[in-house]
This record gives sequence, C-alpha cells and structure tokens, in this order.
Amino acid sequence: MRAIVQDSYGVEPERVLRLGEIARPAIGDDEVLVRVAAASVDMGTWHCMTGLPYAMRLAGFGVRSPKAPNPGRALAGTVEAVGNDVTEFTSGDEVYGTCGGSFAEYASVETSVLAPKPANLSFEQAAAAPISGVTALQAVRKANVQPGQKVLVIGASGGVGSFAVQIAKAFGAEVTGVCSTGKTDLVRALGADHVIDYTIDDFAAGEHRYDVILDVGGNSRLSRLRRALTARGTVVIVGGETGGRWLGGFDRSLRAVVLSTVVSQKLSMLASTENSDDLRALRDLIESGQITPAIDRTYPLGETAAAIQYVRDGHARGKVVITM
Repeated sequence: MRAIVQDSYGVEPERVLRLGEIARPAIGDDEVLVRVAAASVDMGTWHCMTGLPYAMRLAGFGVRSPKAPNPGRALAGTVEAVGNDVTEFTSGDEVYGTCGGSFAEYASVETSVLAPKPANLSFEQAAAAPISGVTALQAVRKANVQPGQKVLVIGASGGVGSFAVQIAKAFGAEVTGVCSTGKTDLVRALGADHVIDYTIDDFAAGEHRYDVILDVGGNSRLSRLRRALTARGTVVIVGGETGGRWLGGFDRSLRAVVLSTVVSQKLSMLASTENSDDLRALRDLIESGQITPAIDRTYPLGETAAAIQYVRDGHARGKVVITM
C-alpha cells in the first residue's frame, strides 16, 4: 500500500517524510483494518514528527526514532476487516477515529478509539474531527461550561479552537473568539457572538471579564489570563507552543495548576484522551447540526509534508485534511 514513511525525527517535513510502498498492517484481536479515505493534520502531527518537546519521547512515542510508521493520527474510512474479538464493527462500516500512522491507504485501529462516522459528513469532514473535536469537547466539559456563561476561546480559528467555539455555543454559552485579522470572518461563521482581533485589541485590557477561558495552543502569560477572568472563573489550557525543547508549553500548564491551589480562580490544563465514547458524543452533536468541521484545504497523500508545514506556519483556518 502507499503510505507516508518516517524513519527519524526532524523539524523539516520534506526531509523526514517520504511517500513509499509498505505492507498493509496486521490487526490484533481487538482491532479493525480501515481503508483510509482521509486523514487530518494538527499541531500534534508536527510534534509527533519532530519528537518535540523531548518529554513526548519519554512518554512512549519513541526515544531515538518514532514508533509509529508516520505521524498521522486521525482518520475516516471504511472497515475492511475485523479482529477475532470485534463485535461492534463489520466489514463495510464507515468509521472515524484515531491510530498511529493514519497517513496511509490502510491503518489498523483499536476499537476503543473508533466510532461510526457521522452520517451527515463526508470522509474529509469526518477525518477533521477525531482529535480536534474530542479535545475541544473534553475542554468544554472540564471547564464545566453552563448556559449563559461568558466563554473566551483563544485560538478560535484553529483546529481545536474552531470546534471549541461551536461546542461552547451548543452548551448555551455566550462565546467570544480570539484570532488574527484574516480569520475573523471564519470565527463569526462558526457562531461566535463576539470576535477579538488580537492584532488590534488585547482581550485582557478591556473591562470584559469571562467565566471561562479556553486557551488553545496559546502563549499568554497566566497574569493576563487571570486579569480577563471573573473572580471565580475557570481557565483551561489546551496545549501551547511556548517553553523549551524539553517541556514545550507544559511548564506553563504546571504553573497554572500550582497557582490554582492558592487563588480563588480555577486554573487547569487538559491532557486529552481519545476514546470511542467521546467520539460517539461528538457524532451526536454533529448529526444534530450543532457542529460542522471547518475545512481550510485538502492535500493529496503525496503532499503530506507540505500540509504539515502549512499548519506549522500558522496559516490554517480550521482543519487541514489529507486525501488518499
């Protein structure tokens, strides 16, 4: 089968990724073989490709070289075969979920991170949802967003942020999205009640205070986040691109957790975990029309390196998808 192959870590996609021919993956008793129709790219893809921060390597992604055949993780496609213990899926089922190595024509996927594809989505749209959508759902839940609350989403135009805006709205919140000038129209189209262009206005400088702040992949100082928060408000930090090569943005998240023990505000971080229950919950929100994945552009499998570089450079408006 055709697949993107990665033998070593590196920061330049064109140097470490190549299109090759490899054998179809074998499946275990609790796995299914999926014929991949589409996969998606996020900042996690870049981290898996580079092995940065180094803490990722120690967490099981591979110390000297990546364990997965390629850095793709999210997919949508059709079940080709099922393992001996699999009862919830059969050949021909359309599914979406996560795995290691989704930038390929076929992938082996554990049933614990797989669910039926939302019926109203194309494969390309469905591939955009498993990681970014589930992460956003878990962040909104962790913040305990309630109807009528004022929620600020920092990074509202990105993969996770574009889902977070819609999910917070589905939970009944009044949502303000923060993004750059060229992405304000997208964030409004996602349903945000208000949009802040961070190149013009500082979300922490005005009189507005928010019950919840979802800081998606941001780099704001904790003091700025707290200044924009109500006295007993909640911050959930989702990722982050600050910090050094060892911890990345994890050090800021740890500081937030420690500080939360001595202040009235709740400062926390999210370590998302993909699972089939949340994939099914996300599917329900999508099929009810409350969420629609925002697709910026698609790339063919052979241009995966360019797609990853595009996301890394911060150009994406929503999600970037790889088609097979």
